[in-house]
Amino acid sequence: MRTVCICTLLAALVVGGCASGKGESYSRAGFNFAELDKVAILEVSGAVAGETVKNQIGTFFEMELMKRGYTPVERSRVQALLKEQEFQASDITSSENAARAGHILNVPAVMLINIPKYKEEMSMTAKMINVEDGGILWIGNGSGSTGKTFSTILGAAAGAAAGAVVAGGDSSDRVVGGVIGGVLGGVAGQALSPQQEEQVQKIIKKVCESMPSKFTGQPQKS
Repeated sequence: MRTVCICTLLAALVVGGCASGKGESYSRAGFNFAELDKVAILEVSGAVAGETVKNQIGTFFEMELMKRGYTPVERSRVQALLKEQEFQASDITSSENAARAGHILNVPAVMLINIPKYKEEMSMTAKMINVEDGGILWIGNGSGSTGKTFSTILGAAAGAAAGAVVAGGDSSDRVVGGVIGGVLGGVAGQALSPQQEEQVQKIIKKVCESMPSKFTGQPQKS
């Protein structure tokens, strides 16, 4: 009976974890994005803990920038230069300070990514800021499932089942205990699992769906 319950729960999570993300974005009217070349992602802030996950999310945004003809500045170089100038992450939250950081990095535009919610569901906002005047050139937001719960429960169930085989005894009790322990323990601060990577990348694609392209200088059609 317990095995059936666990399988039902996992099946439900598979369906929930595959939900598509949704997003929308807006661009500054009349701005010629073809004039931009390099774009630096200054910070990934919010509910995400750990540099590993932040770097993964930053990389997904860099991929979207490259698809549209921009040259993203490598995150490690951005961090090194800002650290050298004694910039703290909290200093970059305003458009004015983000523009100052852009001058230091010698780029025409910078990006700030904020993730206010990161659990079973994820929400994020990304801003592209003009270094020259500190104004917002483009802003996008989106949300969707992260696949986080499914990944945690699946890993816990597999680990508990393997332990039961080695130790012997009633494996159903050990599996149930492992699942509960995995959910309560969580995976905060660790790298995204392949399941989570796929889901987070879908959300980012939705956020950037109508980001303007350097190739045309105009916003992409939705």
